[in-house]
Amino acid sequence: MKVRIISGVTFALLMAFVVWLGDAVLAIAWCAVSIIAYIEMANATNVSVIDAGGKRKLNLIETISIAGIVIYYVMIYFTQNPLYEMLTMVFLLILTMVVYVFSFPKYKAEQIMHSFFAFIYGPVMISFSLMTRMMSNGMDTPLYNVGFFAAWMIFISAWASDTCAYFVGVMLGRHKLAPTLSPKKSIEGAIGGVLGATIAGGIYGKILEYCGIFTGGGILIFALLGMCGSIVAQIGDLAASAIKRNFDIKDYGNCIPGHGGVLDRFDSVIFTSPLIYVLALYFLG
Repeated sequence: MKVRIISGVTFALLMAFVVWLGDAVLAIAWCAVSIIAYIEMANATNVSVIDAGGKRKLNLIETISIAGIVIYYVMIYFTQNPLYEMLTMVFLLILTMVVYVFSFPKYKAEQIMHSFFAFIYGPVMISFSLMTRMMSNGMDTPLYNVGFFAAWMIFISAWASDTCAYFVGVMLGRHKLAPTLSPKKSIEGAIGGVLGATIAGGIYGKILEYCGIFTGGGILIFALLGMCGSIVAQIGDLAASAIKRNFDIKDYGNCIPGHGGVLDRFDSVIFTSPLIYVLALYFLG
């Protein structure tokens, strides 16, 4: 538990510093996180090749996908145009299918599908946190950047939800939420997570109003972001658990002591990122 807490706090502080810096630093950091997330999911879903020594080796499909992740983030950073990002995904799929066809039967159809899923699940979903940080409403000043303040809600909603759901579940949990998938999660804990994230969002909005950063409706907007973020965060947590159960693995990786892999730590954030981006774009952008 001590190792888990120390590594969790260290990782959170490092990530907060990177989000605060933003710009190219955040783009590079998120690209690196996305590559690790892709590799973890590819390993979990058996996209990788296992050599004679029992070790997993990157194959051509994975190499192309990793290159695609880099290109995808370059497109986000330099163009901020959804069309180019969508074209990157389409051409990645086409190129992957070319390899599949002309090397047949070296790769199985399941490897192709799992590889593309791994690309969408990790890199694409996580990239919305970068796009949120880069948001602008055309009225930004050195002290006010709508993307900077909106981006924190991705993590506030996810982690406030996780924390409150855990403690409320421990104290009041009686009814199982998904007994087959996650026996320890309860309906009471899920409700506690939603309420906790809603309150955390409202407090964050109040602080921003008090500082004069947002005026009029800030509390309600950020409380709404917290509530919606909590709902999808809990779905993301269960989804990550379902995939691990399907492929009979405990953790996606071991790069974060006490937590497992990037996907184990980001399972909630992966789902909150696109939702908070869309809501922030509508209410704030």
